[in-house]
Amino acid sequence: MNSRRDFLKNLGLTAAGVALMPSLDLLAAPKNWFDISLAEWSLHKTLFKGDLKNIDFPELAAKKFGIYGVEYVNAFFKDKAKDMTYLKDLNNRAKDNGVRNVLIMIDGEGNLGDEDATKRKQAVENHYKWIDAANFLGCHAIRVNAAGKGTPEEVKKAVVESLSTLADYGKKSKISIIVENHGGISSHGDWLADTLKTVGKKNCGSLPDLGNFYEYDRYQGVADLMPYAKGVSAKTHDFDVNGNETQIDYARMLKIVKDAKFKGYIGIEYEGSKLSEEEGIFATKKLLERLRPTI
Repeated sequence: MNSRRDFLKNLGLTAAGVALMPSLDLLAAPKNWFDISLAEWSLHKTLFKGDLKNIDFPELAAKKFGIYGVEYVNAFFKDKAKDMTYLKDLNNRAKDNGVRNVLIMIDGEGNLGDEDATKRKQAVENHYKWIDAANFLGCHAIRVNAAGKGTPEEVKKAVVESLSTLADYGKKSKISIIVENHGGISSHGDWLADTLKTVGKKNCGSLPDLGNFYEYDRYQGVADLMPYAKGVSAKTHDFDVNGNETQIDYARMLKIVKDAKFKGYIGIEYEGSKLSEEEGIFATKKLLERLRPTI
């Protein structure tokens, strides 16, 4: 209990500190080699419980956390992809709070590596509406999954076909199709990097998640994916009393990211259980802000 109390004290979750964050962020922005965004999944418990609605996410990101870039998850507005009234309202909510809509994470629309050609084609077409929604919201990308059954080579062939089609569709509206290492074969950095290389399209890249490597070395995985990165997902679970993530060496990770000459958004994605979602988001933000000028 004392360590948690000491940690929170170090985190500095005071009302005054939080109130200062927006203005400090805005002043520091031109000097930063990456900007901080907030992945909506960090608040999935609150959202699933009904205590937060997707439409209010941009305002919460800005006013509570001092974060001015947001990464939506389609599960929280699943039936709104073509609802222009809703999307216009969401866009206005973001603009009113000085928030940039960065990307939409897409799940549940079918496997882009499905061995069944008909199902695979349907999965691809299911993503079109989200590309259109992302374009309307001013996002730069949608995040997709490279999932399917079969040998790594079989899944790769199917995924390459799907990603190529999606990239061609997204090119019309300058939307990138970015793939996260998100379990299965996609969490093997070498496989995903080779898949993206085979696609070979400028608007098809990666969204390296610093934590989603299971049977593959996470540092090697991020190094594999950074040449294709159009964003980075800062996964966190737990922190020590000094505010460092206990499973990931963030200084080492951020050096890999910077050495790849990355410039863009690094999105906070807190998935821990020892801290509340709010505390975990603040802890991740503070860690990134502390390390950013030192790398």
